[in-house]
Amino acid sequence: HALHSDPNCVFCKIVAGAIPALRVFEDADVLAFLDVGPLSEGHALAIPKEHFPTLEDMPADRFALVASRLPRIADAVRRAVGAQGCNLLLNVGREAGQEVPHLHWHIIPRVAGDKLGYRWNASTYPPGRGEEVRQAVKDALEA
Repeated sequence: HALHSDPNCVFCKIVAGAIPALRVFEDADVLAFLDVGPLSEGHALAIPKEHFPTLEDMPADRFALVASRLPRIADAVRRAVGAQGCNLLLNVGREAGQEVPHLHWHIIPRVAGDKLGYRWNASTYPPGRGEEVRQAVKDALEA
């Protein structure tokens, strides 16, 4: 099938070869390359070659196709740099840190004692609020 692209998108330009990138994986549907601003050595981005600005724009079958490549890519990145683990991060929307409007997964290698940190500032729902949120999500799924 012909892949949809956006001529103004930096990642679409990378896919097309108009902008160079340190490519680590490529097949007909997925491209992975090293991030130009890595959080750790080996930090890579995995993208669909087809342009989808955000998660909601991507059909489930296309999402599954890209996601099916992530275990192999992440394992190779992790092993290549000697990391014990990695974070797979998908930022959806500018408010969540998505800087490039082309859906992409960050593969961030992690080692014990690294200084990346990750704050999980967990809280609790006030009485009754959890049930309200649960019902709102269920309603949104049915809409």
